[in-house]
Amino acid sequence: MQIGTFSSMTDETIDPTGLARAVEERGFESLFVPEHTHIPASRETPYEGGGELPREYYRVLDPVSTLAAAAAVTTTLRLGTAVSLAAQHDPIVLAKQVATLDHLSGGRIEFGAGAGWNREEMRNHGTDPRTRVRLLRERLLAIREIWTREQAEFHGEFVDFDPIFSWPKPVQRPHPPILLGGGGPTTLARVVDHADGWLAPFGLSPGDLAPRMRSLRELAGDAGRPEPTVTATTFGEDPAELAEFADLGVHRVLLFLPAEESAQVLRRLDRLAKLLPEVASAAV
Repeated sequence: MQIGTFSSMTDETIDPTGLARAVEERGFESLFVPEHTHIPASRETPYEGGGELPREYYRVLDPVSTLAAAAAVTTTLRLGTAVSLAAQHDPIVLAKQVATLDHLSGGRIEFGAGAGWNREEMRNHGTDPRTRVRLLRERLLAIREIWTREQAEFHGEFVDFDPIFSWPKPVQRPHPPILLGGGGPTTLARVVDHADGWLAPFGLSPGDLAPRMRSLRELAGDAGRPEPTVTATTFGEDPAELAEFADLGVHRVLLFLPAEESAQVLRRLDRLAKLLPEVASAAV
């Protein structure tokens, strides 16, 4: 099982280059970052975590630029989005951005995508919240076509374009892993349909994750698809919990790093790094 990190970096926190170097130097496998293009001032959609929306949601850095900066100062660290709000983006532009990141990083990108939850944010991009799941599916399928074909075309309900040329193609073959985020009733079926892996909801315990992973395996088997990978995220520092994730067959666990200044983040990162030998020994 791989151990990575997740951080909502902002203009007020540790910078991407400093964090990326520190994460790689301490032996973590990956660094994942989220996305919000903006937060509407008149937001009505309730925060799924309850209470007031945390400050970092308003100030989070753009994920493409953040990962480009991180790629420039690292050599082995995998770099991912958790998640890119692909239902809010033009798929042709997004395909080129992620393919360029994969090219510049030497094939180290994990493309996590989701439909989003902030309805006002979606509407500002011209995305209808009622159809965002179907829209996301088409955009991800179209992105895959652009990545894998010399002349790509797509004709769907929401995405429609005649043959196009688009380079660079991703370094990874056939393309960077597409990880679908979400925890709704249709998420697992959608993972099997048009993704390579599942980004499980943040903070989901091993006990809660186990039955969903069984369902995911069954759905993949019924569809004749390879078993999707599973990435979990934890806010804790418990090696026993990490061992449970490993026993379940989780591919990767992301350890949460708070949106704070450099000294605070690096102290937590040092504590988390001490878990790596314990997880490695438990997996033997």
